[in-house]
Amino acid sequence: MNEERIYSVLIVSASRSFIELMLSNLPEAGYSPIHTVPSISSARRKTMDKSYDFVIINAPLPDDVGTRFAIDASANSVVLLIADSELYASVNSIASENGVFTLQKPFSKVMITTALRWMASAREIVRRTQKKNLSIDEKMEEIRIVNRAKWILINELSMSEPEAHRYIEKQAMDRCISKGQIAKEIINTYS
Repeated sequence: MNEERIYSVLIVSASRSFIELMLSNLPEAGYSPIHTVPSISSARRKTMDKSYDFVIINAPLPDDVGTRFAIDASANSVVLLIADSELYASVNSIASENGVFTLQKPFSKVMITTALRWMASAREIVRRTQKKNLSIDEKMEEIRIVNRAKWILINELSMSEPEAHRYIEKQAMDRCISKGQIAKEIINTYS
């Protein structure tokens, strides 16, 4: 399945020409919404209100280099930190070991296109991981509900733990519904 993704983007740059260059490389078909801010402090405020798939930082900025913000933003977004050649070595060593993509100026259109593809790949890995975590959380919740229902059957109907377990499993199989749904019915009946 080759599902087309649309990525939200925050561009952090004080340079209008850099913003225009980035916008020309981010077609609306694949990137929306695209927000721009001129400083790290405004970027911090923006990311408090909204989560972005991609954060692109043009370093240095008027109020900060941006390394700490890049690392902080990488907890929720895929981050690309683009730095001047004078800053690049120090920025790269700190940022890359914390999961931030880095790129040195000057760069070419091919480099930006490649970086955006890497960012998209990384974002999809994050999405799959989040989906797996959600699935695990749902399974854990079902286990908690089933255990609660088993204790109700043990207390209310004097079943043993294996009998309560078998009862819930058999009801789920006979009625072609999940053990969690059976457990919820038991909880509702006896609560």
